[in-house]
Amino acid sequence: MEIDPFIFRLSIFILSIFIGYYVVWSVTPSLHTPLMSVTNAISSVIIVGAIIAALSGSSGNVFDISSIFGFLAIVLAAINIFGGFLVTQRMLQMYKKKKDKKK
Repeated sequence: MEIDPFIFRLSIFILSIFIGYYVVWSVTPSLHTPLMSVTNAISSVIIVGAIIAALSGSSGNVFDISSIFGFLAIVLAAINIFGGFLVTQRMLQMYKKKKDKKK
């Protein structure tokens, strides 16, 4: 009996979702800031690949499928990077000492 390649890849994708969920939620709070920095670095590599995908189509047609998905990947990765920097900045603020405002 042969397994359909789509079902095989779908099961790997679903298993990777569960593994990713448990790995991220088991990280201690002191490691979240370095983890976010690594995530931002990965997203910047994704943007480079998305730019290549967006420009890989034929020059005559701007709205081919690779350009649309490349642009969508650029937008989503940019949102991810921006959100990652916001979360990193907020977490670094938690470690700073609070100044007394009793003046």
